[in-house]
Amino acid sequence: MTEATFTTGKGAQAPDPAAAPRDIRVWDPLVRLIHWSVAAGVFVNAAVTDPEKQPHELVGYAILALVLLRLVWGLMGPRPARFTSFPPNPLAALRHLWGLFHGARGVHLSHNPAGALMVYNLWATLIGMGATGIMMTTPRYFGIEWVEEAHEALFAWLMLSVALHIAGVLLDTALTRVNLVRAMLDGRKRLPPQGPAG
Repeated sequence: MTEATFTTGKGAQAPDPAAAPRDIRVWDPLVRLIHWSVAAGVFVNAAVTDPEKQPHELVGYAILALVLLRLVWGLMGPRPARFTSFPPNPLAALRHLWGLFHGARGVHLSHNPAGALMVYNLWATLIGMGATGIMMTTPRYFGIEWVEEAHEALFAWLMLSVALHIAGVLLDTALTRVNLVRAMLDGRKRLPPQGPAG
């Protein structure tokens, strides 16, 4: 494959910047710290702690606090972290998914529309779990069946959402050639040559 070139003012040949991958810083350290800390907390409470013991409650409180911190950061953080960069839009999400399966390969610097919906879904589910978890520790709601059932239903929905989230990340990475896991580790999205950014 030949490398695309452009001519400089002196007539010399140089690589065309549009034909080379671009590394763009997207996710700030706080976003990444919250993301992986919440993921670790969910794993610990789902697979390690006893739901009837205090460590489960403490991890749950920590997860809830991290989600609330992320919501605050969505109002005042860097541009890619702000809600204005990935507003919830079901129609845009459907168009994005339709486009992916029909050859569109647009790259979004923040969350793509489908990813944005998933993020809001995960946050809402975690807040719901935190709220019902706290309710179960109070005298008024301790042992109340509907609260326990709501907590369990939210957990089941969370596990399904996490599975869909992982599948979506892998699918989007395969189709757009932008490694989303790497981006959430080092904060940079490596865009393909001439990849449009949204």
